Amino acid sequence: MVFSLTADQREIQALARDFAQTEIEPHAATWDREHAFPAELLAKLSELGLLGVCIPEEHGGAGADFLSYILVLEALSQADAGVGVTVAVHTSAVTLPILAFGTDEQRSRFVPPLAQGEAIGAFALTEPEAGSDAGSLRTAATRRDEGWTINGAKQWITNGGFAGTVLLFARTDPERPGPKGVSAFVLDGSHVRVTREEEKLGLNSSSTADLVIEDAQVDGDRLLHEEGKGFAVAMATLDGGRIGIAAQALGIAQAAYEAARDYALERHQFGQRIADFQAIQWKLADMATEIDAARLLVYRAAWLKQEGRPHAEEGAKAKLFASEMARRQTAEAIQILGGYGYTKEFPVERYYRDAKVTEIYEGTSEIQRLVIARSILGLHSRELAQG
Repeated sequence: MVFSLTADQREIQALARDFAQTEIEPHAATWDREHAFPAELLAKLSELGLLGVCIPEEHGGAGADFLSYILVLEALSQADAGVGVTVAVHTSAVTLPILAFGTDEQRSRFVPPLAQGEAIGAFALTEPEAGSDAGSLRTAATRRDEGWTINGAKQWITNGGFAGTVLLFARTDPERPGPKGVSAFVLDGSHVRVTREEEKLGLNSSSTADLVIEDAQVDGDRLLHEEGKGFAVAMATLDGGRIGIAAQALGIAQAAYEAARDYALERHQFGQRIADFQAIQWKLADMATEIDAARLLVYRAAWLKQEGRPHAEEGAKAKLFASEMARRQTAEAIQILGGYGYTKEFPVERYYRDAKVTEIYEGTSEIQRLVIARSILGLHSRELAQG
């Protein structure tokens, strides 16, 4: 076992941390209030190669490994989780599946613009009636000549408000209910229409949109993988994407812990720092311990993925533990700050709001427990996923 990062990984981590501290953290509260971050930030992320960290150089990326990408997500999310999820969905849920399942022509056409930030990706699986039971989706793709006509609606699509490339799932076989009649398509942003930007509890700097697809005409070369195999694409994508969300939760928790620790060292009550009280010491000790435990789970899952080993169970464990840990420990950070923690003068209330959704998207905690249980019990895995 090797518990240290390589020199290259440390360099990428330092680059991401420096960028996050200078370009993101000072503005995060403003972006949260305004419900957006500026487009120029995406250009800066692209210039540093952070939109294509783990994409091979021959496809326009930085050529780093998957763990390096996870380190980047952790650093970005520590500054602003909305920025973290924007990059996570763009990379894990769109660029990587096209790289894994696309033809040579699809890889050469779609991956370099994504890796270089010329287009931002969105993953369109979830629908109003198809959440954890994503196999019940109703968006339909009908054959026409050499292509497809697609109609339907999607909900809660991260990056949906400005995506240039949309990995969209639609039913191509209406006679086959469930996941086996679903296929995956690579659409342009012009093929979909945004009907609403969601008002959310947290992650206010990221775009979460409802989309409609109205008679979108696409050629046959927009089909990703094989017809009827779209659900396999979605499940493989979510297996890796969950590790990215776990890294996001880890970054949020780390930010909350550091804010609480710093406050405890400065705040005085009863003639001494509150860090000198055992009650506060124990809270901080529990926070530090659980964050370290989550980090080991997340890094292990990332390492397994980059080694090409099975990682569905490990990714589910990492997301389950990291997300629930982040929700608990951001609440503890508010408790340590007391009344100040409940105000927007300090960022811990934002961390608390941002942490909650990590227990929901890319597979709820309940779905993660199903994935883990079926793996450890050797049960047949029913195809369930939260988009």
